[in-house]
Amino acid sequence: MPAPVPELWNYIPEEILIQIFYYLSLRDRYTVFQVCRQWATAVSSSSVWHFTEISCDSEDEEGMLQSLLQFLSQIKHLKIVFDQSKEVNRKNVTRILDMLAKQNHKLQQLCIVCHGENPYFYSGQDILQSIRNICDAKTQIDLQHIDFRKMPFTLDGELVELLATTNPNLHSLFINNRTLVCNVAPDTIRKVLRACPKLSALGVYYASLSDDVFQELLKPERAAFTHLDIFCERLDKYIPVISEELWAAVSQKHPQLCVDLEFDHTVPACKIPQILKLNIPVSTLQLNTYNYMVSQIRFVTQSYSSTLKKLTLQTTSSEDLNSSLADLARHCRNLSEIHCYCVVSQEVVEAFLTHCPSLKQYTLKVTRERHPWKPVTVQ
Repeated sequence: MPAPVPELWNYIPEEILIQIFYYLSLRDRYTVFQVCRQWATAVSSSSVWHFTEISCDSEDEEGMLQSLLQFLSQIKHLKIVFDQSKEVNRKNVTRILDMLAKQNHKLQQLCIVCHGENPYFYSGQDILQSIRNICDAKTQIDLQHIDFRKMPFTLDGELVELLATTNPNLHSLFINNRTLVCNVAPDTIRKVLRACPKLSALGVYYASLSDDVFQELLKPERAAFTHLDIFCERLDKYIPVISEELWAAVSQKHPQLCVDLEFDHTVPACKIPQILKLNIPVSTLQLNTYNYMVSQIRFVTQSYSSTLKKLTLQTTSSEDLNSSLADLARHCRNLSEIHCYCVVSQEVVEAFLTHCPSLKQYTLKVTRERHPWKPVTVQ
């Protein structure tokens, strides 16, 4: 007679349980911890907690978060996701960050993701202060990856410089978080590059770049730089553009460099051709400008055909657009994603399916549909 299922679990080796519990969410780990002594021991292993995502989205998580505190020192890669519209969630996030500041932790990667409506007059100062507390703490800190792209609170130069100087082993820093105002000056980014010689991936506003920043990237002792993620917005109309010569020099110095460019809908149409330069190794391009984009698409086809992997367009339909997109499909054979949020012709769809062997996903509609438009996955 087969043994009852609960008894079978008793024979699973602890190392197997650890591998299973590693994939559980924080809530499920909390449940597992309360099942029995064997499971509590397994789920307490440091291997389970190296990669942890904490979701602060409900008011009934007090006990779960309380139990988490004993494992914070074991976490190496931490992602915090929360609904910023609720005060209790924001308090829980600051509580977690403040506890990290007080502990001897092994944290190497920090990612904070906000969703939900941002309350009126709330600027995230409590959470930003908790991040400062981690950097100012007497306990040793050695963050190597920081991602604040989805944390919509205005960052200032002082905080960014503090992150860099207290974490000299940073490999990646993403602070292009799409807030209305960019308070990080180019001089701050230059100091970041000097303080973090291993930094190879950087996400910033275009307004945070300058000739001096690029000169820092060109220094002989600079380690390989592989990823530059740039967000362009309305204030860029007052910003001097990076020259063709500097882009060419940086691309030559760092041949593995990939550049992601996103243009917000507030960027003046006349500024886009000034920012786009022939020698930028563009990998991802988002033109969310709702302008007539035919000339820009033709420029992209001529300039980025060997590097472009993902293109997103918010524009208006026309026969010229169909023609330019079909031509782009024939030349950009490395394209893996194309998303165009206006109606295109069937010939455009067929052109991408025929000429782009690496295509994995596309949003190309031949008739008007209700939004949101869902992408198609290529089998």
